[in-house]
Amino acid sequence: MMIICVALGAGLFFGVDRMWLKRVPETTDEQVTLSKIEKAQKIIQESYVDKVDADKLMDGALKGMVAALNDPYSVYMDKDASKQFNESLHSSFSGIGAEITKQDGQFVVVSPLKESPAEKAGLKPNDVIKKVDGDEVASLTIYELTSKIRGPKGSRVQLNIERGQSEKELTVTVVRDDIPIETVSHSVFEQDGVKTGYIEITTFAEGTGQDVQKALEKLEKEEITGLILDVRGNPGGLLSSVEEVLDPFITDRKPFMYVEERNGNREPLTAKTKEKKEYPAVVLIDGGSASAAEILAAAMREVEGTTLIGTKTFGKGTVQQSLDLGDGSQMKLTVSKWLTPDKRWIHKKGIEPTIEVVQPDIFSLSPLQSAVILKKGMNDERIASLQRLLEGLGYEIDRKDGYFNTKTEEAVMKFQKTAGLKETGEVNTSTLKKLEETLTAYQENANHDHQLQSALDFLGKNQ
Repeated sequence: MMIICVALGAGLFFGVDRMWLKRVPETTDEQVTLSKIEKAQKIIQESYVDKVDADKLMDGALKGMVAALNDPYSVYMDKDASKQFNESLHSSFSGIGAEITKQDGQFVVVSPLKESPAEKAGLKPNDVIKKVDGDEVASLTIYELTSKIRGPKGSRVQLNIERGQSEKELTVTVVRDDIPIETVSHSVFEQDGVKTGYIEITTFAEGTGQDVQKALEKLEKEEITGLILDVRGNPGGLLSSVEEVLDPFITDRKPFMYVEERNGNREPLTAKTKEKKEYPAVVLIDGGSASAAEILAAAMREVEGTTLIGTKTFGKGTVQQSLDLGDGSQMKLTVSKWLTPDKRWIHKKGIEPTIEVVQPDIFSLSPLQSAVILKKGMNDERIASLQRLLEGLGYEIDRKDGYFNTKTEEAVMKFQKTAGLKETGEVNTSTLKKLEETLTAYQENANHDHQLQSALDFLGKNQ
């Protein structure tokens, strides 16, 4: 691949001598490969029925090479996609705010970013995106897909998704917005006079390590006696960033990870300090914790014995490097594996929690979206979602198969009464809006967060 980059820079693919069919003795495999590419390009440019844009032809060749690796994390990015990728690392941008990967030919949501349009619209980890604005997406690259999903602030994009074992596709409409790179938030929980610090890290970007350090300084002024690090829904990010975040929490007594090259050589990476924070810590994880978030979780568990609470992580154990091709395009290429301190490769396996705590079913529900009034006698997947939502909020439901029966109507009327709405038993726009507000308030209430409460209880007993 590197040779091709050099060839591009030297302009070897253009202005080839007309004697290119002549055999050249004692050529290397690399020379044969380049000659084959040159021949194919010249034949297409001179013989194809329509005129061919040379840049598009080259972009297609490079996309094909990388696609042949069958690695969802290795991608060729043309100039536009490269610009988009750089923007997502260094600034705010307009979009939906979700990390997406390609697995077995399908686009899978790793995790929506915290407070992003994707999260507010109800996208969940492991949702499979089938269509964007009605168009099938199976043949696209990951960056072609994200280009279709992104757009101006305030505009809408419609996603058809598959979720879990449901046989029907769900339609989710997301309103695009600016996605700022604000990766760290913190707070203090106090119970029986005991103060526990809480730091949520939504992704590992430039400056995340510094922001965590500032948060720690503020929390320590509050005289915390324990700390919760929350990397649930964190899709990963920069290796240099997770190194900085780990620094206060692990020592140099063993490597916090290994980088394994394709020749089998393993490079150990070790913390810079011999001391760590004295107060106990726990880490919250779930199926949306991936890549750098898994590096943090594994390092704290296997170096210092830190307790992990939640559910199994996503399982991404490879390292990518962005390679500049010299014309504004770049290649994001998987160059190595990473192993945990105990030399385990967690790729496609994930990391098991020390203490498994599953959230209530209502945490997996999405805001209900419907362009029509839902009422008694109808049978629809949206009504099944309504029934699950009402049950999660504590209303009595006798079926969740999507048929709007009398019991469902009664539950809707009880909800409308509680919400101060007209008791029609029909789910109209005002009822949908109130349901969304109620669901969001429930999910954001720390008292309903079983994983967080388990972490607080654990630290309360171990401080």
